[in-house]
Formats: sequence, C-alpha cells, structure tokens
Amino acid sequence: MKRFIRQTTLLTLLFTVFLSAAYSQTPRTIRILTIGNSFSEDAVENYLYELGAAENINFIIGNAYIGGCSLERHRNNADKNLSEYAYRKIEDGNKTTEKNTSLDYCILDEPWDYISFQQVSGDSGIYSTYFPFLNELLTYTKGKASNPEVKYILHRTWAYAKNSNHSAFTNYDKDQPTMYKAIVETTNRVKENTPDISFIIPAGTAIQNGRTSAVGDRFCRDGYHLDFIIGRYTAACTWFEKITGINVVGNPAAPEGLSNYRIQVAQNAAHLAVLKPDEVTSMEGDTWEYVAPIPSVQVNR
Repeated sequence: MKRFIRQTTLLTLLFTVFLSAAYSQTPRTIRILTIGNSFSEDAVENYLYELGAAENINFIIGNAYIGGCSLERHRNNADKNLSEYAYRKIEDGNKTTEKNTSLDYCILDEPWDYISFQQVSGDSGIYSTYFPFLNELLTYTKGKASNPEVKYILHRTWAYAKNSNHSAFTNYDKDQPTMYKAIVETTNRVKENTPDISFIIPAGTAIQNGRTSAVGDRFCRDGYHLDFIIGRYTAACTWFEKITGINVVGNPAAPEGLSNYRIQVAQNAAHLAVLKPDEVTSMEGDTWEYVAPIPSVQVNR
C-alpha cells in the first residue's frame, strides 16, 4: 500500500511538472489597437511583434491608420461611421491591410487589451487641440470595445529633428527641446484630466534620450517620421517594456544590419524612458549601462 501511495504521489508530481512546463511554453497573448496615423505606424507596426516573440509573448497589433489624422478627424469619422481607414493588422507575425474600413470595424475586430490614442504630431504639444475630441472618442470607443478589462492609453510622440522643415514646427519656434517639453507637459496634463487614460507610452522621451548618445539627431528619416531602423526600433522597445513590464535591455530581437552599439542605444533609451518618462536622461559618453554583445535574432521588415 505504501509503495502504491509513493508511486501515485510521484505520478501526480510528474504530471504537475508537465502541466507547468506546458503552460510556461504557451505564449501570452496581448492585443493592442492604435487609433492613430503614421506615427503609430512608426511605433508599433515594426519590431514590436518580434520583441514580444523573443519573450514568449504573442502580440496581436492593429493600427486604425489615416496619415496625418488628428483626434478631431477620428472623432468625426466615428460620428459619421466613415470608412476612411486602412486597417493594418499584425497577427502571427504576418501583416495584412484592409482598406476602406471604419473605426467601428477596427474596434470590434478583437477583444483588445489596450487601445491607444494620440494627437497629430504638429498639435501633440498643444493642450487645447485634444478636447473635446479625445473625451468624445473615448466615449465612442468604450461603447464598442468588447473586452471589459481593456485599458485606454496615450501615445506620447516625439519632437521633430532639429533641421525639420515640417510646417507645424513653427508651433514650437522650430526648436526641438521646446517641442519635446511641450509634448511632455501636454500629455501629462491630458492624462491628469482624463481619468479613462491608464498610462502614457513615453516613446517621445525614448527618442529624445537616444538623441543624446553618439547616434545624435538621426532618429528621424525626413525630419519628423522615424528612421526605418533605429528610430522605429527605439519606439517599439518603449512600447514593449511599458506594456509588458519586462526590461527590454538584452532582448535578442533586433533589426537586421543594426550594430550592437545601436541596438543597445535603442534598448537603453527606451528602458530609461520608462523609468523616467518626463525627463531626458543623457546617454552622452556612454555613461549608461553598456554591456557585451548580445545574441541577436535578426528582424527584416
């Protein structure tokens, strides 16, 4: 009898270990929808999925995309149920695009865990442009979202490059630090006055951190959109760490052809932004933590 009990106990233990191992290998799924524009395209459509996969996280990413779209236009589209969006979706690492879709369609497509809002870049540091449009868009979205636990978040975008010729740069006296400060102060104020916003994704702070490194002001490709490689990767790293709570430094997923040094600039810039979202952390002179080369899973997008 004792032998039978010992054998039963052993089998139970082995079965428990097997279930635990199987569970640990099952990817955690996180669903993110951005109601945005080309700046959300820069931030989430490239590299975020792979950063998650490297940590056994399955991101399902949707972007309700209209280039240069403001909160006011998103609100108007919602009110009139206009099919003006290119709905970009990344699932299982594959990207699809459905043209001429409505915001209603994008919201109802998945039980999203996070739904993100952002202002058009030129107005991102001007508080008055957010209201009443953000509140009205939130009311609309809350009425459509199927996940009762969904969190609504605000994407803090980046200041333009110092040499940017974007017409809206004049809103900030064509001065990058002025624009960055205005975006930080505005997004913080928006969150404080919008209880439904759970937190801010500090992508703009990550980009500003990276600009203090030896890479310099090379995070944009045209003065305002992010560079296809290090710029987009830095933003994706920020989204990854803020959403998951996992330190992105050392994550092996990285863009093909990006040097080890630049990988670590991007990852550390993002990590420091999550730690200190409202201020620039200097990376000048590599005083930040620089570690030995990390194994890299190359990502070609």
